[in-house]
Amino acid sequence: MIISDCHIHTNHSSDSKATMESMILSAIHKGLKTICFTEHFDLDFPVDNAKTPDFLVDIPEYQKELMDLKDKYSRRIEILFGLELGLMPYLAPRYEEIVREFTFDFIIGSSHLVDGKDPYQVTYFQDISEEEAYYNYFESIVKNINSFKNFSSYGHIDYIVRYGPDKNADYSYSKYANILDKILKSLIENGKSLEINTSGYRYGLKQPHPHFDIIKRYRQLKGELITIGSDAHKPGDIGYNFKEIDNFLTMLGYKYYTIYRNNSPIMITF
Repeated sequence: MIISDCHIHTNHSSDSKATMESMILSAIHKGLKTICFTEHFDLDFPVDNAKTPDFLVDIPEYQKELMDLKDKYSRRIEILFGLELGLMPYLAPRYEEIVREFTFDFIIGSSHLVDGKDPYQVTYFQDISEEEAYYNYFESIVKNINSFKNFSSYGHIDYIVRYGPDKNADYSYSKYANILDKILKSLIENGKSLEINTSGYRYGLKQPHPHFDIIKRYRQLKGELITIGSDAHKPGDIGYNFKEIDNFLTMLGYKYYTIYRNNSPIMITF
């Protein structure tokens, strides 16, 4: 049974309205023993108008509320301090400063922007084929891993698929095996975790991020470190579809998944 959710957002992230306490109470109600808040921090995210989230968090304010609630609920649930960084190679020095200034338990490295565009935006897919767009996105992950090492786990590595014109209708591991293998091997060689992110189900993909076949390939390549997160932005989504992931990982032969405390991996047995 998976009892830890290591990818959660609250109203400290600009795309969530949920209070931190409401997320904690939901996690307790669902029987989780550990949660990690991972608020968005995407430097230089393009803000087009007042309705566009800036994906920046006031880290000291966020940390203070988390530590207060960590103490309040210490007998009921473990609460960890994390951050989700929107990576791009040229941002690496600025992110290095942030991880030196604050002591995070867990850092998710994510690719949200490619050449300054988010796949969430319709313009990302203009004047480019879906296949080329997907490949460019995966190539950006390789570059990010090579340029920035201070993350714990790489988040939702096929995030782009949820927004593609045809989503996953023509998407498979085999179609992008060459570049996906580069990503998986880089994570393994650098001692980083692969995140299994169940938000894919909520976007109608009938699978997590990444695709089940990518998780199988990671196992074939001797990848051992796996973190699990719902990417919840509201209380009801915490721990979303964890039972299916539990069954799948057990079928693959995994005996444990990983959480991080003080940026050190801790193995949790199923």
